[in-house]
Amino acid sequence: MALQGGHRFAVAFEELFPFGAFCMSVEPETDFDRRGAADSQKRDKDSGERVWVVRVIDGDPEAAKRGQAETKVRLLAPQQPVPPAASGGFPYPAVEFEGLSLTPWVDGARCRSRQHTNGECKGRTAFSIRATAMRAPSKASTRASAGGERAA
Repeated sequence: MALQGGHRFAVAFEELFPFGAFCMSVEPETDFDRRGAADSQKRDKDSGERVWVVRVIDGDPEAAKRGQAETKVRLLAPQQPVPPAASGGFPYPAVEFEGLSLTPWVDGARCRSRQHTNGECKGRTAFSIRATAMRAPSKASTRASAGGERAA
C-alpha cells in the first residue's frame, strides 16, 4: 500500500465544520522532549513550522449531544495566529481554517482500561486535525452557520 503511517488527508473546511467553528484559545504546543529548553515549542515534523493548538467549538448542535463540541486544531505557522474579534454577542469568534488535513490514528486508551478485563476493546479511530491558516469566515460561511444550514 502506498500510504504510510502519519499520512495527512486534505479536507475542506466546510466538510469538517459544516456549521462553522468558534475559537476559544490559541497556545503553543509544548514539545515534551525539549521541555526546559529556551524554546520548547513543538515543530511540525514535515514542514518544521511551529505548532499552535487552537481550541475550537464545533458549531454542529449534534456534536454537543455526542460530547464532541470541543476539539483541537493544530495550526502550523511561524508566528502565533490571532483570531478575529468576536461578534454577534457570542463570546468566541467564528473562524475558518485553510489548508486543513486529517491524520487518522488509533485511540487505544479504552483497551487498557481495567473495566475491560474480558478482552473487549473499546478502541476507536481518532483524527489529528492540522491547518496552515486561520481567518474570519467568508460571508457565505457566516450565513450558513447563522442559519444552521449546512454549507453547500
